[in-house]
Amino acid sequence: MQQQHHQIIQHTNGRRLYDITPAVTRWVEDSAIRHGLLTLYIQHTSASILINENYDSDVLVDMESFFERLVPDGDALFIHTAEGPDDMPAHVRSALTQTSISIPVMDGKAALGTWQGIFLYEHRRMSHTRKVLLHLLGE
Repeated sequence: MQQQHHQIIQHTNGRRLYDITPAVTRWVEDSAIRHGLLTLYIQHTSASILINENYDSDVLVDMESFFERLVPDGDALFIHTAEGPDDMPAHVRSALTQTSISIPVMDGKAALGTWQGIFLYEHRRMSHTRKVLLHLLGE
């Protein structure tokens, strides 16, 4: 059994989904591990990581429209506004999505479905530098 670690740094320029699939799949393919489990973990409380459709970009627009309606910025419900009106909504969005995902690795490739992509979902309006940790365990 082997394990490898990697870190992806993603610079964001505001709230949206950022496709990190190419960086992840390239790293997995370059690893010596042919079969195993890949875990991705984001080290932030106002961004998340998820698998979603990567074929039609309208899906990403619709995701953001849904979250805009579900958790609007500046909602009077929130008292935590230390970093602005998108601060607490970003934390709620992160809690409703995911901070980690696991993907099987088969024949040296991440076993994503045909239309699946891996996305970093930035929940803040300002630019940030986000870190995603990758851990690959297998043989």
